[in-house]
Amino acid sequence: MREVRVIDDTGQQLGIMPPQQALAIARQKGLDLVEVAPMAQPPVCRIMDFGKYQYQEQKRSREARKHQKVIEVKEIKFRPKVDEHDYQFKKKHIERFLADGDKVKATIFFRGREMAHPEIGRRILERLIQELNDIAIAETMPRMEGNTMHTILSHRPTPGGGKPQSPKPAPGQPAPAR
Repeated sequence: MREVRVIDDTGQQLGIMPPQQALAIARQKGLDLVEVAPMAQPPVCRIMDFGKYQYQEQKRSREARKHQKVIEVKEIKFRPKVDEHDYQFKKKHIERFLADGDKVKATIFFRGREMAHPEIGRRILERLIQELNDIAIAETMPRMEGNTMHTILSHRPTPGGGKPQSPKPAPGQPAPAR
């Protein structure tokens, strides 16, 4: 490295100079010389307190993690001979999980002779998908794996990113006055 472009701690460009001279300026101020753009021509170095910089980056990443939502997959189990009340009760739980932003894995568990009639379980899952169609979308269609049949439901995204839609006028017509 013959020369580097140097930016001081206040953000002012000091110009292009040899790395030894930039390092001397940084030491004189009691700070570090940090290479921020090694691929630039010439490479760009900044005079800063590197320990303070690392601390602020960690703080920013912690703050970002604090605000992000972790999506969990909740599982609701049904049986092929599920009673109507039990079905409605579990459907309400699914609605609540979806409203919280979680995904739901609806599972039908078959035992013994129930395995001979997987269409019963498929009808239950398809009914569930149909009834929750306005708030959920099926990521996977009902599929059989061993003695269980399952589907994964996720919250249906609102059109326009959650903002209410205003009716748009047809082409050639004036927009309604507000």
